[in-house]
Amino acid sequence: MQKKKAVHTGIPGLDDILYGGVPPGAVVILEGEPGTGKTTFGMQFLVEGAIKHDEPGIYITFEELPEQIYDDMTSFGWDLRDLERQNKLRVICMEPDILLEQMLQPHGLFEQIVREIGCKRVVIDSISLFRMVGDEEHVRTNVYSIRNIMRKHSLTSFFIREYSEFEGMSMPFENYICDGIVRLSLKPLMDKYRKRTIEVLKMRGTRILEGEHTYKFIHNGVYIVPSLSMAEDKMLIREAEVLSTGIDSLDDLLAGGIPRGSVFMIDTNSKANYRYLLSSIYSQRIKDDDCTVTMMSGNTSLDTFADTIELFGVSLREAARKGKAFFIEHYRRAVESDLEKAIVRVDKVTNEEYAQVLNERLNPIFECEDLCDKRWFVYYDLNTIISERGKDFLLRYFAEEMSMWRSLGITIVVHCNFAEIGTETASFLERTCNGVIRTWVDGNYQYLQVTKSPSGRVSAPHIIANVAEKPFVQLI
Repeated sequence: MQKKKAVHTGIPGLDDILYGGVPPGAVVILEGEPGTGKTTFGMQFLVEGAIKHDEPGIYITFEELPEQIYDDMTSFGWDLRDLERQNKLRVICMEPDILLEQMLQPHGLFEQIVREIGCKRVVIDSISLFRMVGDEEHVRTNVYSIRNIMRKHSLTSFFIREYSEFEGMSMPFENYICDGIVRLSLKPLMDKYRKRTIEVLKMRGTRILEGEHTYKFIHNGVYIVPSLSMAEDKMLIREAEVLSTGIDSLDDLLAGGIPRGSVFMIDTNSKANYRYLLSSIYSQRIKDDDCTVTMMSGNTSLDTFADTIELFGVSLREAARKGKAFFIEHYRRAVESDLEKAIVRVDKVTNEEYAQVLNERLNPIFECEDLCDKRWFVYYDLNTIISERGKDFLLRYFAEEMSMWRSLGITIVVHCNFAEIGTETASFLERTCNGVIRTWVDGNYQYLQVTKSPSGRVSAPHIIANVAEKPFVQLI
């Protein structure tokens, strides 16, 4: 069965948090303290449906008169009276017991209005007042009834509920019976200020971007900035092609994969096992028929590296024999005779000669007629550069080299341990890269987090779980 299209809320950032929007027909609790903007949230949801999606809505209030709401919402440029004239909105003010009576009555006022305007969205402000009508059992029955009526008419609805941090640990029963809970809060900020935050605690039928997110009121309503967001790299985002890492869960964090022609840094601490992470990225490039250049590390020989790649069903040796895999080697280590042509030896090359030697050897390969239409991928071990050539060489040469290779459309993954090279050098490296993937061990678990990406999205930390089948790791 095809999944129904999500209902867009019209609140910038909220649909991103909900991976598309609210599930159609959902009943959502919108809770918060006085002054958090619950009324504005609810009305913006209705205005979005009325204006952009031909989904008329009903706003039911128990305390404020319609005239007051009309006047308040004009500050955001919303002409609610005009929407009512177009039969796209109704603002109704009545007592909670009268509303319930009309809802339960067949062909009552509520059902008449729903049918008259073709209502699709409802906001009730506020469900808390039903607690003042009857005892606890009576209140539960009433809220159940209202929820079921929303579902009967397939109405996507927000039930506004007054909330305070001082309510204690008990969860209100209405939060159990509804499909979603969205909480608005006011938090201290830098002593003198307060910030507004929103958190989706629950939403059946969709994933959610967990955590608290900041929101503000701007000229046209509420604007949410999802947490872990940065400015986007528009140039790279326009690049249509992304390269898979071979790990589906990592591709999801990277919005599909690593953009072609970008530089990504993998930062690991001394305890982290990055072997399968890097091997998956590398082997996927060979599977996709890319050509590769690898800067070998001091503790990994070509034979060891090739054996690891073979675990992913790829023959690195065969790629090298075909002239599609090359290796920059700082150490005088023996290799099979037929692979010697794939080795670019720089163990006797001085720092002053390094760039020239590398260019003289690699440029003809990049420009080779048989390979010129291929994508190129470079894996660069910065720990080797630092240990063999020093930090000063790295700071002088690295940005220039990355810029040159990027200009050729080459995709580069660089491995480094930020903690061992110092804050200043690590900051320099991070600035020169388009993305940073950090992995570290803390206690009994290894974690991975995307801390910089061209899309501007930074991920939450994920646990790296070992799995028996390729790619041998999964992000949880």
